Order: sequence, then C-alpha cells, then structure tokens
Amino acid sequence: MAIYQYQCTDCGPFDVSRPIGQALSEEPCEACAEPARRVFTAPMLTRTSAALARALGAQEASAHEPRVVTEVPPARRGRSPASDPRHARLPRP
Repeated sequence: MAIYQYQCTDCGPFDVSRPIGQALSEEPCEACAEPARRVFTAPMLTRTSAALARALGAQEASAHEPRVVTEVPPARRGRSPASDPRHARLPRP
C-alpha cells in the first residue's frame, strides 16, 4: 500500500492509502466531501537499520575493493601433517 497526498481547497492536505498505482487524480475530501486534487510529493523512504546498513556497505565495498587474504584464518587451519611416513605416499587430489 502507498500513501497519496491530496489537497482540498477548503480543508487543506490529507492522505489516502491505496495500492500502488491505484491513486485517482481527484479524491473526495474526508471533511467536506468536495473533490480534492492529488499533490505529487517526494517518496517517503525509510531509514535502514544500522546492522543492515553495515551489511549492505560491506557487500558494496567487496564488489569494487575485495579484501586480499594473505593467509588462512586461524580457525580454518588444518591439523599438522601426520608423522606416519606412509601418509606421504597417499594420492593427492
């Protein structure tokens, strides 16, 4: 649903909620029932939350300036190689 603003010549501005694209050029005034013309206003944009803004910023930055990784993070390092010499003869992928 979108909120459209109308201006009555006698009563002033008022808002009407309708589905997007369903706004009429004239709407009856809520107070006096006289036809009121639609007023074109800037869209009402909502502010994003801080967490979402951070995530969107990181996503946008990674598209143009990817972070370069120089080593494997500590949590993902594998175990030290086994000391069994037979493991060295196993096929490698």
